[in-house]
Amino acid sequence: MTVKTASPRPPASLLSPVSTGCLYLVGTPIGNLEDITLRAIRILKEADQIACEDTRHTQKLLSHYDIHKPLVSYHEHNELTRAPELVLALEQGAKIALVSDAGTPLVSDPGHRLVTLCVRHQIPIVPIPGPSALLASLSASGLPNEEFLFVGFLPARTGERRRALERLRIEDRTIILYEAPHRIAECVADAREVLGDRAACLAREVTKIHEEFRRGKLSQISASLQESPARGEITLLIGPEAPGDARTQANSTQSLADRVEELIRQAKLDRKEALKLAAKERGLTRRDAYDQIVTARSNAPEHEE
Repeated sequence: MTVKTASPRPPASLLSPVSTGCLYLVGTPIGNLEDITLRAIRILKEADQIACEDTRHTQKLLSHYDIHKPLVSYHEHNELTRAPELVLALEQGAKIALVSDAGTPLVSDPGHRLVTLCVRHQIPIVPIPGPSALLASLSASGLPNEEFLFVGFLPARTGERRRALERLRIEDRTIILYEAPHRIAECVADAREVLGDRAACLAREVTKIHEEFRRGKLSQISASLQESPARGEITLLIGPEAPGDARTQANSTQSLADRVEELIRQAKLDRKEALKLAAKERGLTRRDAYDQIVTARSNAPEHEE
């Protein structure tokens, strides 16, 4: 008689782990409520809860599409404590959709801390592509778009903003930034003074009823803001420096070495960046500028004791 014995239970380490949930990064309209994908609507309907910056704002979108889901606030002031709470829910199997007030989450919006924690805890993260103010503005700006640099918001304080712009002078790509309406006139004026009178585009209220694009030189946009202040959501795009338009803020008698030291001190650049910018100002390659500084130092008379 053959006696059948029960198969031994495999070690706990070999058992299938408890399935975790999933974090969905859902792009939402930046103005026009029709600018949302079918996939985004489905994910919002299937989610166990939706994390958002402003529950009242997001509720308007959900009501428009007859979506009824629990909302939890997630913004820059509470993400330090809210992110771990959401990760705990995700580890227990919840499906959570993260949205911002407008556009793609994490692009100048909260969410990085939550995504970082999810990566650390090996929780699946699924992006649901959608609208983006910077890409929509770039496509209609008329500026070069093969390469671009998105810098988000510049510092609010004038001195810090100008130093940030100084560091951008070495950029030869289209620069894209966001700015608040009450600071945009000062920002454009500073950009013109620091970067030169470049081609630019001010995109306002993109996809909304009062959508507007102001195109021209920074000086022209600055003048238009004096006549008609811009309101609403603003994206400022600044084109690369045109050939022959390089600005040299330094006095013509200032040595190249002194200019490099000035940029290091005032613009808080490292020596490599300062040399590159100083060379560009004078129409030199960085190698030629370096050689010129070395030659000048070698030819300088030695100080007597």
